[in-house]
Amino acid sequence: MSKILVLAEKPSVGRDIARVLKCNQNINGAIEGKDYIVTWGLGHLVTLCDPEKYSDEYKEWKLSSLPMIPSPIKLEVIKQTQKQYNVVKTQLHRQDIREVIIATDAGREGELVARWILMKAGNQKPVKRLWISSVTDKAIREGFANLKDGKCYDNLYRAAQSRAEADWLVGINATRALTCKYNAQLSCGRVQTPTLAMIAKREEEIRAFQPVPYYGVKVNAKVNGSFLKLTWQEEKSKSTRTFDAERAAKIIADCTNAQGKIIEVTKNAKKTYAPLLYDLTELQREANQRFNFSAKETLNIMQRLYENHKVLTYPRTDSRYLTSDMVGTLKERIDAVSIGPYKKLTGALLNKKFTDKMPFIDNNKVSDHHAIIPTEQYVILDNMTVEERKIYDLVVRRFLSVMYPPYEYEQTTVKVEIAGHIFTAKGDRVISLGWKAVYENDSMASTKSEDEDSVDSKSMPELSKDQILTVESVNRTEGKTTPPAPFNEATLLTAMENPTKYLESHNKEDIKILGETGGLGTVATRADIIEKLFSSFLLEKRGKDIYVTSKAKQLLDLVPEDLRKPELTAQWERKLSQIADGSLKRDHFMNEIKAYTQQLIDEIKTGEGKFKHDNLTKYKCPTCGKNMLLVKGKNSTMHVCQDRECGYRETISRTSNARCPKCHKKMELRGKGEAQTFFCSCGYKEKLGAFKERRTKEGAGVSKKDINKYMKKMQAQEEPINSAFADALAKLKL
Repeated sequence: MSKILVLAEKPSVGRDIARVLKCNQNINGAIEGKDYIVTWGLGHLVTLCDPEKYSDEYKEWKLSSLPMIPSPIKLEVIKQTQKQYNVVKTQLHRQDIREVIIATDAGREGELVARWILMKAGNQKPVKRLWISSVTDKAIREGFANLKDGKCYDNLYRAAQSRAEADWLVGINATRALTCKYNAQLSCGRVQTPTLAMIAKREEEIRAFQPVPYYGVKVNAKVNGSFLKLTWQEEKSKSTRTFDAERAAKIIADCTNAQGKIIEVTKNAKKTYAPLLYDLTELQREANQRFNFSAKETLNIMQRLYENHKVLTYPRTDSRYLTSDMVGTLKERIDAVSIGPYKKLTGALLNKKFTDKMPFIDNNKVSDHHAIIPTEQYVILDNMTVEERKIYDLVVRRFLSVMYPPYEYEQTTVKVEIAGHIFTAKGDRVISLGWKAVYENDSMASTKSEDEDSVDSKSMPELSKDQILTVESVNRTEGKTTPPAPFNEATLLTAMENPTKYLESHNKEDIKILGETGGLGTVATRADIIEKLFSSFLLEKRGKDIYVTSKAKQLLDLVPEDLRKPELTAQWERKLSQIADGSLKRDHFMNEIKAYTQQLIDEIKTGEGKFKHDNLTKYKCPTCGKNMLLVKGKNSTMHVCQDRECGYRETISRTSNARCPKCHKKMELRGKGEAQTFFCSCGYKEKLGAFKERRTKEGAGVSKKDINKYMKKMQAQEEPINSAFADALAKLKL
């Protein structure tokens, strides 16, 4: 009896599909049933070949061999996931398989994952497509009842293939050209280089900023025996500040010892709704702001909660909404989180009726995956690490809050005229906490209105129009305009998601395209891009703030101008959309990319810039004897050999998780072996041996095994992230 092979993108989705299709026999890397066999990728199992696979000429990095434009561009199996690829290939070529169903993510990259696997494995069997945006049982059943012919998605695949090949041609060629031309490890790309340029531009804005003083006027007035604090307000602009010191002085002189009259008292009922559910970028932003987690750390924690604990849904999503078919699952999800700190909060939702009219339900705003929410899986909080609990708590409270009613308050606004000048006071009275009750003592639950001058209305006297008040004191307030803040990981993620502010052209179509396609990178790749910029020593951290290094500044001067701009992504995305809808031929786009690659290489070859290592030290590399570079990683300072082929590096100091016993800040660990010592910015220092002894006495039970495990973890964090260029760069001879 013949069967159908279903190819999912991840094991977890494969298991969900297998359960619905009543497949229950576990075989190697797949699950088999009477009519179906379900197997899966681990994300991509196949990728584009490295240059060395095409010709021996490309094994050595030299300008004369550029540009590399192989035709056709070939595929190879990813070494780390070769085992699962072999499983899929074996199942695909079984005699009893009559048809293949692609069940990877419903989107451009999901299509690419499946098509590359099928192409590399030499599939000749008919293909159908499962297209669903959530993996509930109902959605899977409906999707299988409405399968489409695989050919319907050929154009989507052509767009995905074009994007991948274009990034390969431009990124690898430009990286090799810059590296060979300037005898330094210089990498660039369509996403990472504009990201660097945005940070550099922000630094330039901060350096060029000239603070301007401004002034305000505050009045303390008496009415009916009570005091009222008033703020001067410009009548036309409603601004509470002026840049004219003389004007502020005149207002103060006019109002001193004067009387005022209440000309207006208004009371407005206001309400605010809970923030939308999390997508990955929003969760990464908030985790960075609250817990100082990096984007990569948050993604890794989410992956564990999704794959190991199975308590949260798929993390790599760019949607903050749910689909209407999920309404029926909400009560079950609420029941699953009705434990410990959330039991009281879920109790208020037990009798609530859920419909698809709720503001967080919108099918049109869910593409590949819905927002991050809890699953129906029973939760054991004790099995989670502290970090996992923090991320889980964020998601659960956000999930519960959107189902609570709005926060409601009444705002009283008093407008007073004093000597011809307008002053105002505002007070808020909470009517109903609504969704803010979910956050208890959390800063999210602050009941202060968005108006910074608003006070609790209990402190305001009862007031009415035409009442007279007496001015008791008048004070001038002053400040200076502030420069934009340096980027941190949270704000950098926001800028990558919406880089329109950094477009030089301000072209409306470019702005629209970047808004629709999610900006620079994707929710799944931004964390890796940021990590790569750190591991390439193009970015460094000072506290939470991110700065470009001298190496990055020089790179931005040397790289062709087009590669520094987000406009390039907008232009590509516009054409990729046209390929996907069939209005542009893939060959036309790829011919443009090949010509553009040639133009880039010519520009780099004829460039007259220079690159200088300005971080050379007097320390010699113990392996090759060359002077080493002093570089700052994300969490450590290192000596790195300037010769990439040598590759020697040693850590001088690293930020540890050990806390100072005096000020409780994270300490820095410096030195080697027995001489390793913790240093704190408050001046405290302690040898590693003494630290272990103290922690054991305190009952922390730090063993040698714990320390070794920690040291290995820190060492692993220093390794450069795996990238398309990592192996090639490692072989580079300078």
